[in-house]
Amino acid sequence: MANHSQFGFQDASSPIMEELVEFHDHALMVALAICSLVLYLLTLMLLEKLSSSTVDAQEIELIWTILPAIVLILLALPSLQILYMMDEIDEPDLTLKAIGRQWYWTYEYTDFKDLSFDSYMIPTTDLLPGHFRLLEVDHRLVVPTETPIRIIVTASDVLHSWAVPTLGVKTDAIPGRLNQTSFTATRPGIFYGQCSEICGANHSYMPIVVESTPLPYFESWSSLMSL
Repeated sequence: MANHSQFGFQDASSPIMEELVEFHDHALMVALAICSLVLYLLTLMLLEKLSSSTVDAQEIELIWTILPAIVLILLALPSLQILYMMDEIDEPDLTLKAIGRQWYWTYEYTDFKDLSFDSYMIPTTDLLPGHFRLLEVDHRLVVPTETPIRIIVTASDVLHSWAVPTLGVKTDAIPGRLNQTSFTATRPGIFYGQCSEICGANHSYMPIVVESTPLPYFESWSSLMSL
């Protein structure tokens, strides 16, 4: 859960999000090095006396052509690696389906018989102590911890987007189309997200709450919900 005055990302709760945070830090260090070099050169030019002599600068031209290419490669390789990791879905242990509607989510556990429910935002007047305004729902999406999960995302009316930042997941929900993504929650907890696609008047009232629990608790919960 994000805090006020927080400058960084939320704590990563999936391997993909850990890789994204690491790549973010890597890119920032590269940008910091570039800015420091440019600032140093600008300061040097301002302080040094200008010379009108013509100098053969083939070596300098070679350096400022090759160096940016090397920097781009250092950024592109880890970026492509993470991109392929996010698209890779390899034998999930559990498959879920999220259907975006105006303005709530419907979840279906396709590996269980008759296990589906709607998830509505809890109005401010009905919130319990400790609940977050505009983020709490009446039915959470419960998943087992440390289990590869595939989620199929679609919509029944307009464009939506199923996004949970701490899990590193953001997938568009498009009517008539099935998109899929995967995640693995590495620790128990409650993770909050919201619809990230402007979908109408109540777009800001479509929260997403994923509750990661140990496998025995998940099995008990699924048995109760299937009754």
